[in-house]
Amino acid sequence: MTAEATRARFPFGLTLVAVLALALLCGLGVWQVQRMQWKNGLIDQAEAAAGLPPAPIASVMALDDPAFRKVAIDCPGLATARYVELQTIHDGEPGVRLISACRPAGFPTTFLIDRGFVAETVSARPPVAASTASFPVVAEVRETPPPGPMALPVDKGRFFARDMAGMAEALGVANPDPNTLFALTSSNPELQALQPSAPPAAFSNNHLGYALTWFGLALALVGFYIVLLRRKLTS
Repeated sequence: MTAEATRARFPFGLTLVAVLALALLCGLGVWQVQRMQWKNGLIDQAEAAAGLPPAPIASVMALDDPAFRKVAIDCPGLATARYVELQTIHDGEPGVRLISACRPAGFPTTFLIDRGFVAETVSARPPVAASTASFPVVAEVRETPPPGPMALPVDKGRFFARDMAGMAEALGVANPDPNTLFALTSSNPELQALQPSAPPAAFSNNHLGYALTWFGLALALVGFYIVLLRRKLTS
């Protein structure tokens, strides 16, 4: 076969498409590797923040990223504060988490504080009464993303998603801080069924698998292109 015939048979269009597709697949693989490195750093940051001792809320909220930091606060009247119920599952058991408003003493912003979990089988609840009595509590700061589009609506005063705006309205709070405080110490020690806790940090880190998938597709594309090229040139 002459050089002119080889050039005539060479699939320039197919080669261009293959090169562009290869560049795209490799770029997606590199992007996922970068995402994996970012996610690992975020996990390390969260673990380090959660391991620090409680600090005054003013100093914690002044940080660029207060998420997962523990705060020592005074929530006046928390033991008898109004609350809304958030349907959830804790350690495989259905129940509700009690959400109240907390404006820490001397702090300009009101927070929504998650006082803890109560199992569905328990009917007892903390008392509700107006009070300004000092109540110290240790809590963990968490970012609170808005509920997804598939979240169920409020039913008989019970929430099925952590809807900050809706909960704040139900509690008579305007413009609450976008972060949620998760109590780590009980607002009602006499009610042992109330279990204060912060839910486990949920970090999905599947980026390595995604990267391997993209790079694998890139290798498969190269192999497929070589086979087609050989057939084209030898036909």
